[in-house]
Amino acid sequence: MIQYALKCSNGHIFDSWFQSAAAYDKLAAAGMVTCAVCGDVHVEKAIMTPRVRPARNAQPSQPEEKPVEVATPSPDIEQVLAELRRKVEENSDYVGKDFAKEARKIHLGDAPDRAIYGEAKPDEAKALIEDGVPVAPLPFLPTRKTN
Repeated sequence: MIQYALKCSNGHIFDSWFQSAAAYDKLAAAGMVTCAVCGDVHVEKAIMTPRVRPARNAQPSQPEEKPVEVATPSPDIEQVLAELRRKVEENSDYVGKDFAKEARKIHLGDAPDRAIYGEAKPDEAKALIEDGVPVAPLPFLPTRKTN
């Protein structure tokens, strides 16, 4: 897993995790990496500092006391997420817990090409990514369709 700091063309900066650098490149090329704030598809890697662990034999240093900063979401984030949910629900088919199976069928050409959303277990999502199926997590839980 690799974490990237990302920046959209509107200046929003956010972090996201990817299976590998190649997985990020593939998702970005397919237009599947979008801004977590505004949904912009023009996203690029932002400058970030590497995390370097000290050598095993290094003497532990006293960590500096820093105040903990609590990120507070902007008032607009709820509106942005509601709009994203609305667009996903209007323009995609909800396939529920069959998401992994249906996404794989679409990828292999065994089902009509269309936008879908649903639910997948972590191991199912990992297998889809490893197999090159373009998927991305949603920043909200789907509204379950019940009878």
